[in-house]
Amino acid sequence: MSFLGIDVGTGGTRAVIVDENGKVLSSASSDHDPFRAAHPGWAEQDPEDWWRAAQEAIADAIRFSGAGGDEITAVGLTGQMHGAVVLDVAGEVLRPALIWCDQRTGPQCDWLHEHIGRERLIELTCNPALPNFTLTKLLWIKEHEPEIFAKIAHVMCPKDYVRYRLTGTFAIDVHEASGTLLLDVTHRKWSSEVASIAGINEEWLPPLYESQEVCAEISVAAAANVGLAVGTPVVAGAGDQGAGAVGMGILKPGSVSATIGTSGVVFAATDAPTKDPLGRLHTFCHAVPGRWHVMGVTQAAGLSLRWFRDTFAKGATYDALGRSAANIRAGSDGLLWAPYLLGERTPHLDSHARAAFVGITADHTPPHFTRAILEGVAFSLRDTFTLFAELGIPVNGVRLGGGGARGPLWRRIQTDIYGYPAEVLTAEEGGAYGAALLAGVGAKAWPDTDTACEHSLQVAETLQPDPETAKVYTEAYRLYREVYPALKKIQ
Repeated sequence: MSFLGIDVGTGGTRAVIVDENGKVLSSASSDHDPFRAAHPGWAEQDPEDWWRAAQEAIADAIRFSGAGGDEITAVGLTGQMHGAVVLDVAGEVLRPALIWCDQRTGPQCDWLHEHIGRERLIELTCNPALPNFTLTKLLWIKEHEPEIFAKIAHVMCPKDYVRYRLTGTFAIDVHEASGTLLLDVTHRKWSSEVASIAGINEEWLPPLYESQEVCAEISVAAAANVGLAVGTPVVAGAGDQGAGAVGMGILKPGSVSATIGTSGVVFAATDAPTKDPLGRLHTFCHAVPGRWHVMGVTQAAGLSLRWFRDTFAKGATYDALGRSAANIRAGSDGLLWAPYLLGERTPHLDSHARAAFVGITADHTPPHFTRAILEGVAFSLRDTFTLFAELGIPVNGVRLGGGGARGPLWRRIQTDIYGYPAEVLTAEEGGAYGAALLAGVGAKAWPDTDTACEHSLQVAETLQPDPETAKVYTEAYRLYREVYPALKKIQ
């Protein structure tokens, strides 16, 4: 038995094939076209490009595995969350998708808080209105493109569009749906009250499933394109953070992950929906039935390092940047980085926040700036741990994932800044790996997700915080927390 996981990310789509022992048999990826930004703060992608990339990645993963597509027992999907994909009655895309990092919908957030009430919205959906969420994007289309809004027959998120192209079926999992601002997260069902007030037809919304439930089958047309067998079961899957948590074994209270990709996320599993009254953390349904999770998000985590490299160090590799920064003392000799290139979610909920280097002197060199970025992103993610402590959310340790877990320096910096023992797993396929495990649960290879993770995951490295370095970072973090309020006054 083998299982295929598909991750429809921001920069590309990845496909991973895993066997019944959790071993990765093959993987492949295909890049997406860069997202469009007609105006500052806008971000759009063409769903057809996701489908093109998915076909390429799936076909390559099957070819690299040395086995036929008919040997794949089940398929799971994951991907970037919060995007708004709108289709007409014929299933045709009406406009490019507004994706997760699009920041244009501040007025729509204000409208929702005015007409529903911020506290009531948190009560109904466990979250306040933020520009990232799908509903705010739909309201922007309603206001600015009414002729398109009038033609909407189906609304979905990115990975669910790829499922539609693979199967012809409309479906969404409760984890992904939690990020739309249209789900009653506590009761794991669509919120009729929010949809009604916002003017969203509930018939546009896909049927809801738990992440490991089979919801569709590979169609004849898709099978011919990607090499899978007709009728292969497809499970609902999860958004990138939910599937990533499965792939890292973050399933029970006390288990926490810190993942740095384009954005950065600190994710904690809970047995009940834990709501932050101020809405600084997201509370979503977990990819595990009967569980929830809280998470804090840094908008421009790995993006900060990529921006710096592409702007000031063209041609440099991430490894070379890391090696040079390793020669700089912890704390970057007073240089701080506030990573607000795309505004910020946790804890500031401020789409207008702006990034800054603070404390530059004539003694600072390029490696100082690199190290300050690595530390600044980790400080931003530490903000979420601070909120966990405030809300009584337990943390037994941290599993590191994404690009931030691959470089030894960033692993060490995170461990010392978070102040908890940290682990890195052997499997580094992220959300695609978790989606494959969910597919295996749907195919009955394992009785449940907990068993799948216990059977499949292995720790490659364990790190302990260095007490002396942690003291340096505690003081630097205190100063870091003063940067945003100061920046806010001049923006």
